[in-house]
Amino acid sequence: MKDLTSGDETRQLIWFALPMLLGNVFQQFYNMVDSFVVGRFIGTEALAAVGTSFPILFLMLSLIMGIAMGSTVLISQYFGKKDLASLSKVVDTSYVFIFSAGILVTAGGILATPFILRALAVPQGIFEPAAAYLRIIFAGMITTFGYNGVSAMLRGLGDSKTPLLLLVASTLTNIVLDLLFVISFGWGVKGAAWATVIAQAISFLGGLYVLDRRNQILRFRFKRLKWDRPSFSLMLKIGLPSGIQQTFVSLGMMVLSRIVNEFGATTMAAFTAASRIDAIAALPAMNLSQAITTFTGQNIGAGKIERVKRGHLSALGLSSAISVAIGLVVILAGAPLIGIFTADAEVIRIGNEYFRIVGFFYFAFSFMMVNNGVLRGAGDVLVPMFITLVALWLVRVPAAFIFTRVLGMGSKGVWWSIPAAWMIGGGASTWYYLAGRWKKKNLIGGVRHNG
Repeated sequence: MKDLTSGDETRQLIWFALPMLLGNVFQQFYNMVDSFVVGRFIGTEALAAVGTSFPILFLMLSLIMGIAMGSTVLISQYFGKKDLASLSKVVDTSYVFIFSAGILVTAGGILATPFILRALAVPQGIFEPAAAYLRIIFAGMITTFGYNGVSAMLRGLGDSKTPLLLLVASTLTNIVLDLLFVISFGWGVKGAAWATVIAQAISFLGGLYVLDRRNQILRFRFKRLKWDRPSFSLMLKIGLPSGIQQTFVSLGMMVLSRIVNEFGATTMAAFTAASRIDAIAALPAMNLSQAITTFTGQNIGAGKIERVKRGHLSALGLSSAISVAIGLVVILAGAPLIGIFTADAEVIRIGNEYFRIVGFFYFAFSFMMVNNGVLRGAGDVLVPMFITLVALWLVRVPAAFIFTRVLGMGSKGVWWSIPAAWMIGGGASTWYYLAGRWKKKNLIGGVRHNG
């Protein structure tokens, strides 16, 4: 556990965010390894099948993990206030919620798989492997929820190192199993899915073991778990807007995927490969956003508003510098990066085209993420939700339709719609942060003071 209410703000944000960043890089390797193995050893259609599954899984995870994020904010604020009794109630309630939701999503996802794929206009040649991949991933969803829930609780307490170590172990397991199941056993996309599920299960079970041995507050005991309705109500108040936001974001991604799917397997494969690199490029901003959320929560709980402001400026400076550097890398080296996943020249050309458009605007994404992180940490969660939804549904989705179908820009129209939304979202979140209304939020009580 780490106390973020004193010390140099920049140094604390870096050292807190770095393990999360490394952990999420390893987590992205789950999808990257799957995409690399199926793209290189099976083919373009298999790469497209795995890629079309991502927005569906993101949809299933969004609402649940958004609500679970409410536990991160509460834990960070209770920890900053040193209220361990309330902290324990939030932890128990989080466990009950995560397991219950995991069972429901697993059952619903397996049954709904064919209907979802048809709604996304997945081409017939890709339909069956995509369905097989999805059903297996859904079968292991409870362990995915479990690991992410445990990590959220640990981050609220300032522990970002344990999730990193667990992810390193599970990612290495995933790589070995991918090579074994897909190449040696010849299981195709099913092998890639089983490798991911087994690796995630190892990560989750390892997390429970570590908590059992090292951390009394987060120790998991099934018979001891108690549902605390007031704690869950607060979790909903904080996390539901974020969950709804992420749900609509994932629905928007599905709409964009449907547009991309209409251009055929080659464009789908290019979008899949580019998205894998894009996901890693976005990680520094996302993890600094998570770090500033915990930082803000603890300092709000301790009543240190001025410290929150200094931390915000530090996070903005760090994320902006990193996003510009990453943008230059993907713009200059887009083709070889896409070439990691496929040898298909047309797939590489389209993927490189994506980076030459999107890579210039990573800074806008970083501004939006850091600003929203501060607002969520303060408990001002509705505004980030509305900003994100406006950027997506009033900018990105309409722009994609207009650019592709009205202006006839082809797949480039989808690519241009992405930075358009980032610019609007970044600008709106900056304006609201500067307005200062987030300072008036106080979810858990206590006296605020500056300094």
